[in-house]
Amino acid sequence: MNLITSIKSLIEIYIKMINFLDLQKINAQYAEELKKVASEVIDSGWYLLGERVKQFENKLADYIGVKDTITCANGLDALRLILRAYIEMDVMSEGDEVIVPANTYIASILAISDNNLKPVLVEPDINTYNLDISKIEQHITNRTRAIMIVHLYGRVCWNQELEELAKKYKLKIIEDNAQAIGAEWNKRKTGSLGDAAGFSFYPGKNLGALGDAGAATTNDKDLASIIRVLTNYGSEEKYINAYKGLNSRMDEIQAAFLSVKLNYLDAENKKRLEIAKLYCKNIKNKNIILPEIPNDNEHVFHLFVIRCKERNRLQKYLTENGVQTLIHYPVPPHKQKAYKEINYLSLPITEKIHQEVLSLPINSGLNLMEIKKVSNLLNLFR
Repeated sequence: MNLITSIKSLIEIYIKMINFLDLQKINAQYAEELKKVASEVIDSGWYLLGERVKQFENKLADYIGVKDTITCANGLDALRLILRAYIEMDVMSEGDEVIVPANTYIASILAISDNNLKPVLVEPDINTYNLDISKIEQHITNRTRAIMIVHLYGRVCWNQELEELAKKYKLKIIEDNAQAIGAEWNKRKTGSLGDAAGFSFYPGKNLGALGDAGAATTNDKDLASIIRVLTNYGSEEKYINAYKGLNSRMDEIQAAFLSVKLNYLDAENKKRLEIAKLYCKNIKNKNIILPEIPNDNEHVFHLFVIRCKERNRLQKYLTENGVQTLIHYPVPPHKQKAYKEINYLSLPITEKIHQEVLSLPINSGLNLMEIKKVSNLLNLFR
């Protein structure tokens, strides 16, 4: 590349909008393989509950390190189904409590309330944005049946204290692993740490389908069996219904796509970590709080989330200068109209996080000059 070409490329980057996420560019890397498996599924004439789904379930179970993977329609359903199966097993009953981080995406809480269970919101750690495990015990009652941890933004939420709490009070640990596929704790992957885990394969995730899709993982054979039946109208044998189930099935074509993309997940996560390290190295503005980078593989950076007291002004400034950002999430669950019954709650750490966070572009489609542009703009912000 000669000097003139380099200058032209640099000018183009500074003029062109850097999108928060360019799915077309990301999936273009695997386009030929995706087209090939799509064609094979079309030609097979079998589009639901077929071999592609079985193959992906086995492949994901091997990758995560669990006995069972059960695919479903989306990540919310994965969590709903886990809780519903525990109810069918008499492990939980309506009105029981599930501890959950207050600053999670609302889907975690919807899964609980949809099963007529009570979400008990606990504040996060301001440094990691994950559930503050040291605050859990004070919220445990005789109706508490589970702790739902969320590996938020891609960072592992786990420690020995959590394991001991669950054992002491005989609680289930359910992982909301929608954002952290591939992350590890002591060489064990998220999705294998707790009693069960829910996954989302929404297109923007580190392992994203080309549509909606989800899965649950567990080492509990009985739980897995009930979840599987619940996904298909509560029916194991056609027209014979053991439970009041859902229609929540992953289709063959999404399973085929995900099997292809799973081959590249570790490389995708590695690239995200590299970008995160570059951001942290190059962003020097003291008014901006950067995320921590723990040991390798403990954070797969589904999102790179900064904090700034002037968040809205910062977002406007970046947009005007060609960088698209998103806010994850502008309104905490306890302040949503959907949960007006708990709007009275005061959760200052959660509220501070939701008022200050801003997500920068981070994905394998970004190049070095784009990363430098984002960093330079942040350094110039006053």
